[in-house]
Amino acid sequence: MAIIDVIRFDGLRSRDWLIYKFYSDNLVTGSQLIVQEGQAAIFVKGGIVCDVFAPGTYDLETANLPLLNTIVNLPFGGRTPFSAEIYFVNTTTKLDLYWGTSDPIQLIDPKYYVKLRIRAYGQMGLRLMDYTAFFKELIGGMQQADLVKYDKIKEFYRGVLVIKVKSIIAETILSEKISALEIVSKLDDLSRKVREEICPEFEKYGFAITNFYIQSINFPDEDFAKINKILEDKAAFEIMGDGRYATKRSFDVYEGAAKNTNGTAGVLAAGGLGMGAAVNMGQAMKDVVSKPSDSVSASETKECPSCHKMITASAKFCPECGFNCTPPVCVCGQKIQPGSKFCSECGRRVSSE
Repeated sequence: MAIIDVIRFDGLRSRDWLIYKFYSDNLVTGSQLIVQEGQAAIFVKGGIVCDVFAPGTYDLETANLPLLNTIVNLPFGGRTPFSAEIYFVNTTTKLDLYWGTSDPIQLIDPKYYVKLRIRAYGQMGLRLMDYTAFFKELIGGMQQADLVKYDKIKEFYRGVLVIKVKSIIAETILSEKISALEIVSKLDDLSRKVREEICPEFEKYGFAITNFYIQSINFPDEDFAKINKILEDKAAFEIMGDGRYATKRSFDVYEGAAKNTNGTAGVLAAGGLGMGAAVNMGQAMKDVVSKPSDSVSASETKECPSCHKMITASAKFCPECGFNCTPPVCVCGQKIQPGSKFCSECGRRVSSE
């Protein structure tokens, strides 16, 4: 197998790569190591991180491989073969990492008392800062794969990320008693809180979160329809007033009952009215229909004692028969009701006077 004189990795077309294992079975002292900008090179021997190289060009000698030299005991001078694993690490900031809650947050909206299924989506940026911690904590657990992409890291962190996002969103909605419709105004605060909560978890494995955003919090259209109906009813209350709105709703129910000839009683009951209320409303409507068309109400009329026609209460003579409708007055001052033979106050005989 040919001896490797130049060790370098030109990267991949996609920037999604995070760590790449360089095949390095035949290394020799004096070989040239080239680490490009946005990379770091890690030398590993027997699962132990020996040396880390920042961007630059290096001639591999015992002087710049101190830890590896301690393990391998490289002889000084010459082109001595040695073996080691070399990993190139992507140190650039990865900004386009998208995340989302796979299952919804289920809660009762504290303002409209409607059960909602809330989902959240967003974007974050990561940068690998501590290469040694990253390799020891994660790459060893991944069985030192030849290529690790950011998708693998995102999958690794998905659990803690989703749990924190769900917990903070639900806590904010319930503790501050704001509707899910109003949560958009809290996106900045929520993003900051989630970032503060998850930063320590990422730092354990050598990552720094450069940015974190909750871009959208939403719920299904059928859940929104429930709130929309409540808002429409609320607007009707404010515009029409409670009494008029209640009357309107009653007529809406009866209109629906009239159209539903097969289940009128059920419709009335479903409207919260019941059959008893339906009968009362029907009687009230009948009374309105049968009301006299003139402008004189029943309380403003009286019956003529002679012809028994209904005349105005203030009339002194009947317009039909001319009867004097003004009751006679007893000497004691008491009005004598028509047909009375004696005064109800003093007992004097009326017919004799």
